[in-house]
Amino acid sequence: MRLRTTGAAAAAALLATAALAGCNRGADTAGGRIGIDMPRTDTDFWNSYQQYLEKDLDHGGPAALPLSNSQNDIAKVVSNVQALTDQGAKAIVMAPQDTGAIAAELRRLEEKKIPVVSVDTRPDEGRVYMVVRADNRAYGEKSCEYLGRRLGGRGRVAELQGDLSSINGRDRSAAFASCMQRRFPKITVHELATDWKGEVASAKLQSLLAQHPDIDGVYLQAGGAFLKPVLALLEQKRLLKPAGSDGHITIVSNDGIPDELDAIRAGTIDATLSQPADLYAKYALYYARAGLQGKTFTPGPTGHGSTIVKIGNGLEDQLPAPLVTKDNVDDKKLWANQLEKKK
Repeated sequence: MRLRTTGAAAAAALLATAALAGCNRGADTAGGRIGIDMPRTDTDFWNSYQQYLEKDLDHGGPAALPLSNSQNDIAKVVSNVQALTDQGAKAIVMAPQDTGAIAAELRRLEEKKIPVVSVDTRPDEGRVYMVVRADNRAYGEKSCEYLGRRLGGRGRVAELQGDLSSINGRDRSAAFASCMQRRFPKITVHELATDWKGEVASAKLQSLLAQHPDIDGVYLQAGGAFLKPVLALLEQKRLLKPAGSDGHITIVSNDGIPDELDAIRAGTIDATLSQPADLYAKYALYYARAGLQGKTFTPGPTGHGSTIVKIGNGLEDQLPAPLVTKDNVDDKKLWANQLEKKK
C-alpha cells in the first residue's frame, strides 16, 4: 500500500517510516529481527522457496531484514550472515550448500547467542537451533526403489549426483548406492557428480551416452537444476520417448517443482520426490521466531506431520516428501500445484 502526504517535514517522516518498514518486513518486532540468506536463485526450487518466504513475511510473518543471496558460495554465506548480524539480526535462517565449511561461522553465532535455523541442509559441525529438512536418505532410497521396480531389476542407470561436499548430496548418493547394491545388484549404476550444476550434469550425461547408449534409467538428484538441460540433451539425441513406449528411459527426479509435475503429465519423466518448498519456508520462519522467544523442542512427532530427531549438533525437523507419479500428480496438496506463478 502506498501513502501520500504533503509538506517537506511530512515527506521526510514518511521516508524514514518506509525505510524502517522495509527493513522490518513483518508485523512483530518483539525479540528482534530475523536475517535470512538465500543459498541461490538460479533454480526453480529455490526461487519457489523464496516466493513462499516473501509471501509469509508479507502476510504478517515475523520481522525480517531484506533477504541476502549467497549464490552457492560459502564465503558469501559467511559475509552475508555477518552483515545481517551487524544490521541487528537476532536469529539467522540459512541454507549452506557446503555443509562442512560453515562450522566456524556457526561457532561465532553461538557465542553471540544467535539461534540458527538451517534449511534443507544439515551442517556437519557447529551448533544449530533447528534444521528444517526432509529425510534425504529417503530420497535416495525411494528413487532407487522406483527405478529398480520399473526396470525389473536389470539395466543401466545414470545417477546425476549433487555436490558431495553437501550433506544432501552425500545422503542421497549413499542411500541410492546402498539400496541398489542390496536390492537390485543386476543394475549397473554410473555415478556422475555435478556440484548441483545443470551444465555439468548435461555434459557428463552426454559423455556417458557416448560410451553407453543403452541407458535405461536416470536419477536426477535435483530436478530444479538438472531437468531442463537433461531433457534438452535427450531430445537432441532423439532419446526422449514418452512413458509406455519402446525405448523410453525411466527418469526419477528430486524436488517436485512445477516443471517436473508437467513433465510427469507429459510422460517425459516418470516420478519425482516432492521436496516441500512451502513447508521449508513456513517452518524456517516458525523456528526462527521460536528461537527469538527462547522456546525449546524435544525429539518426537510434531503437530504438522513430521518428526524431530536428535542430531550431533542440535535438532532436525524431518518434513515429509512424497513420491509423485502419474497417479497423484494432480493432487492439490502438492505445493507445486498451489504455487502462484510470477507474472
